[in-house]
Amino acid sequence: MADEQGRFGMVELKYTTGNTVSLRPHQVSWLTKHANTRSWILVKQSKKSIDTLFVFKASDALTLKTGGLKSVNPVYSCKAPFDWQKVFLTIC
Repeated sequence: MADEQGRFGMVELKYTTGNTVSLRPHQVSWLTKHANTRSWILVKQSKKSIDTLFVFKASDALTLKTGGLKSVNPVYSCKAPFDWQKVFLTIC
């Protein structure tokens, strides 16, 4: 994706029911290599019928992979219903 100024960015979408974020080694590598771009990891967590959305920087990929959601402070998070305007303002 590109923002309003035409700058490159990417959003990795993930889903979990617990603490674990399933990032594959090539995804961690790509996100780490492009940590200086506007690239993000969005994780939807569904736990006991409560949905939460987390936004993380690409540079957090390795820590998320090894330590899960509890190991990194998100840039933004919200419970459902999600405030998509705030999400887009965060990532764009």
